[in-house]
Amino acid sequence: MVLHGEPGWGSAIVEAQLAFYGLPFRFQATGDLFASAEARARLARLNPLAQVPVLALADGTVMTESAAITLHLADLTGRDDLVPGPKAAERVSFLRWLVFLVANVYPTFTYADDPARFVKADESVQKAFRTEVDAYAQRMWTHAEQAAVGPWFLGSRFSALDVYLAVMTKWRPRRDWFAVHAPKLLAAADAAAALPAIAPVMARNFKA
Repeated sequence: MVLHGEPGWGSAIVEAQLAFYGLPFRFQATGDLFASAEARARLARLNPLAQVPVLALADGTVMTESAAITLHLADLTGRDDLVPGPKAAERVSFLRWLVFLVANVYPTFTYADDPARFVKADESVQKAFRTEVDAYAQRMWTHAEQAAVGPWFLGSRFSALDVYLAVMTKWRPRRDWFAVHAPKLLAAADAAAALPAIAPVMARNFKA
């Protein structure tokens, strides 16, 4: 398999899962998709949205959308340590919050990382747009914090949700905000990031 991504970007979520499962893959850096039209055009051949992660499977099938990849990797390996199985008590909560993260929180980075893609007015309007989107993200994180059980998001059971947290808490609003406003999420994120299979991935993707 080939994982197309960029260090520190959303592809780290899938990279960590591939490493956790011990699946062989090759990482193909896309380049900065915000700064390089060439990089966007190159990735658009695989994903018309020119977004990561993109996972090219062994048979040549191309997968996008991290939640879909998360579910597929569990099916591919036949394991339930990242995705609770159909009869697991945590299954319903897992599915709910997986979709919550990718549908409500993740898009805030899509919109606010480079507001000029969506707001064509002057820089002051773009800055205001980013401020509002970031504030919305914080409200969404607060909802997730209220649902988190601890020590992992689902309670005693580790899951891919904790992998998402390990990566996404590296982004805005950053650790200091999470430490104050979402300590359960940050604790689960740090514990996941320290797992032997995942720690090297985090080190490759986040230097600080």
